[in-house]
Amino acid sequence: MKFSLKKIALGAALAVGTLTAFAADPIKIGSVLSVTGPAAFLGDPELKTLQMYVEDINKKGGVLGRQLELVHYDDGSDAGKANGFGKRLIDDDKVDILVGGTTTGATMSMAPLVEKAGIPFISLAGAVVVVEPVKKWIFKTPHTDRMAAEKVFEDMKKHNLTKVALFSETSGFGQSGKKETEGVAAKMGITLVANETYGPKDTDMSPQLTKIRNTPGVQAVFIFGLGQGPAIATKGYKQLGITLPLYHAHGVASDEFIKIAGAAADGVRMPGAALLVHDKLPPNDPQKPVAEGYAKAYKAKWNADVSTFGGHAYDGLMLAVDAIKRAGSTDKAKVRDAIEATKGFVGTGGVVNMSATDHMGLDLSAFRMLEIKNGDWTLVK
Repeated sequence: MKFSLKKIALGAALAVGTLTAFAADPIKIGSVLSVTGPAAFLGDPELKTLQMYVEDINKKGGVLGRQLELVHYDDGSDAGKANGFGKRLIDDDKVDILVGGTTTGATMSMAPLVEKAGIPFISLAGAVVVVEPVKKWIFKTPHTDRMAAEKVFEDMKKHNLTKVALFSETSGFGQSGKKETEGVAAKMGITLVANETYGPKDTDMSPQLTKIRNTPGVQAVFIFGLGQGPAIATKGYKQLGITLPLYHAHGVASDEFIKIAGAAADGVRMPGAALLVHDKLPPNDPQKPVAEGYAKAYKAKWNADVSTFGGHAYDGLMLAVDAIKRAGSTDKAKVRDAIEATKGFVGTGGVVNMSATDHMGLDLSAFRMLEIKNGDWTLVK
């Protein structure tokens, strides 16, 4: 009898131990980021942001009483590698949710895997194709390429600049940007009098820039790309003595762009998130506390200035955490539904209002028109 009671007690203890272990299992956040390669100045701050806030959240007790575990891979800015890493995260690492791809190419290479597996995916990529058409399991934090074109052309028209040269990158982001810019131009009364492209690894763009310079009637230039390419284009632009107004898309929203382009960046205009001008926002701006809080924390941790790309990662992680809390579990379908139901979430990129037809949740007011002056970001009044 005593032996039987001992067996029962032992069995109960094992059962409790198993339940305790199960309850303590971490919530796995999977991520594929471009930490090296041409898109590194996007992916590097994204990874640092995720690491910093996962550590911070865990110190405060985690989420639903469980610790977060970040499982991440570096695709080296190669979209082809992202697919393999995405498969590994889903099949082998068995993550609960994905935050990142850095680039549009990486995101779209993982999209079929995510949709088939039924796992929530919050992308950090810019192109509108990520969320249009709407994909059940895929969301994103950055403003779209279409919005960037709309904001840029809106500013150009205020200055009577209607004949524009487009210089776009052949990456996934650049190709989508080119397509969206062409569509927006037609609707907004902008004529693209020149339409050139460059490769993301190109180190000399003077032939295309010379063509643009020699195009009759061109009034302004719009460069659409990300990573190092746009900075190289900007330096070449100044070296060729081109004095036309120069605009960029949001793929250069980082102090790293200013460092690489140097003095050539002065005068460049672009749409960007409030985060880049957090210290210049009015006190009543709803984004000011969030943007300033993130900027100060990032600077304290990494001794580096923030970029909007790190901000996108912050927004992605916090949207995921918020959804898991509201879902009350890591059940993938419940978390997906909670993300889609997000309303009034104040992030570094804007105020997010998701819906079944909008898996980004930002409108054009989330973009601020910025200009680089004396090596710093300023708000265009």
